[in-house]
Amino acid sequence: MSALAPAADAPDASAANESVMQSVSDAITQATRTASDHAARVGRAVADAGPVVLQSASRAAYTSTYFLAYGVVYPVMFVAQALPRQNAVMKGLRAGGQAATDALRARGSI
Repeated sequence: MSALAPAADAPDASAANESVMQSVSDAITQATRTASDHAARVGRAVADAGPVVLQSASRAAYTSTYFLAYGVVYPVMFVAQALPRQNAVMKGLRAGGQAATDALRARGSI
């Protein structure tokens, strides 16, 4: 009878093995779906982030240029206009600017 006992348990063991294999298969299928869903969400997030990064870079460039134009150039021009025109510094700046312009015209750059 001991030889028949394992044979009687064999269908139960086979059913248990099949149940375990089905559980493993279901788990792998669910993991695959979850990974695919997560990859799709990440892809959408990256696609949505592209315009935001471009807008941020554009805003940084605009702000930097605005600061340079109004924060640096205008104060320098204000100080230059406030200086007396008939002194050695202003005459030197005017002569240097004229010499630079003449040199560019001679090269054909202007």
